[in-house]
Amino acid sequence: MRDRRSALGLLARCVTYAIDKRDTLALIVVDVDAFAKVNGTFGYDVGDQVLRHVASRLQQVARKSDFVARIGDNRFALILRGVMNRGHAELAVHKITRLMHSPVQCGDSSFSVSLTVGGALCPAHASHPEQLMRRAEAALMRARQHGDRFHFARDSEVDLDLSDLWDLELQLSGAIERGEMVMYYQPQVRLSDMSPVGAEALMRWNSSSRGMVGPSTFIPVAERTGQIKRLTVWALNTALRQAGQWASAERPLSVSVNLPGTLAMQHDLPDLVEAALNLWHAEGLQLVLEITESSLMDTTHAFSVLKRVRALGVRVSIDDFGTGYSCLAYFRNLPVDELKVDRTFVSSLLTDNASSDITQLIVDLAHRFELQVAAEGIEDMDTMRELQRIGCDVGQGYLFGKPGPASTLQAWLDGREHMSPPL
Repeated sequence: MRDRRSALGLLARCVTYAIDKRDTLALIVVDVDAFAKVNGTFGYDVGDQVLRHVASRLQQVARKSDFVARIGDNRFALILRGVMNRGHAELAVHKITRLMHSPVQCGDSSFSVSLTVGGALCPAHASHPEQLMRRAEAALMRARQHGDRFHFARDSEVDLDLSDLWDLELQLSGAIERGEMVMYYQPQVRLSDMSPVGAEALMRWNSSSRGMVGPSTFIPVAERTGQIKRLTVWALNTALRQAGQWASAERPLSVSVNLPGTLAMQHDLPDLVEAALNLWHAEGLQLVLEITESSLMDTTHAFSVLKRVRALGVRVSIDDFGTGYSCLAYFRNLPVDELKVDRTFVSSLLTDNASSDITQLIVDLAHRFELQVAAEGIEDMDTMRELQRIGCDVGQGYLFGKPGPASTLQAWLDGREHMSPPL
């Protein structure tokens, strides 16, 4: 069993190999809960026996290409090479949890051992071994703070230490009042004729002390601290106010606002939306709310809320469709108007038969139920032409325009109403 220093050296070699081969590597960090209590109550010999028990269970999960290392008094690392995605790594964690149901036998008595686990992916969360270890351990720390058994790294958030996270929370709480929140817009076009149909509103935080902070950092903080509702209300009102200046009866447009899954389940969502619509009513402007598939897991509750929203004349789009757990049994009853194909399928549309088949299936399924289909992440002409061929309705991506402030989208709309906006 390796120590922490040699484990980091091994991790460095695995990371280098993964990057060279364009593979995904998962680092799983495991803590034995209440280990000091085990030593104090049963003695160090029993403590060692517990560690050997955990190590043997980790070895059972590891494949021939994987590695197990002890990196602390009661901490282990499992390096999983060549995983397919985060879900693949989570399966390994679930297997570890199942194996730990078997108690540790100590003489005539036995007791159960519980674990807390954190995970991170290379290169998604880090491409440097020490940073990858730090992210996995920060995820473990967050799991322990929340009383959970397992947490996975969440983009750049886990790269912050606790004091920095606390400072981030405090700064975010006053960001709206200080005028630091800004809205960017990415154009959307009708693929049949390249005419503009609207834009997706994307929230950004231009912090006076940190500079531009990405949503992958501040959105999880807002959700955890209960600030996400205020930010979403701000986003709704800002998008309707600014987009209302572009739209008219002669140039009808839509503006899409991302809705956190937690809000899609709240009874007062229709009231919040109606208040914003009444305040910023603009002729020729269509509001679209983008939700994730996971928002629909509680179908009875979510469906009733979304039906009330649609009754206000608001359209609903399922973002990143195809990456969640949609059930065909309730698909025909979905209270939505659009499916948005995830960018992972779009980016590999021309090179991966599975992505092509899934995209075609989504288009056919949506059209059968009279839903519109949008694709995001379009970056080249060949991909756009393929989407046109299979009947995709709306396109979004760098080929048409990068996200930019309201003034940039206004200039694009005023200057050119075809595929090549000056962004």
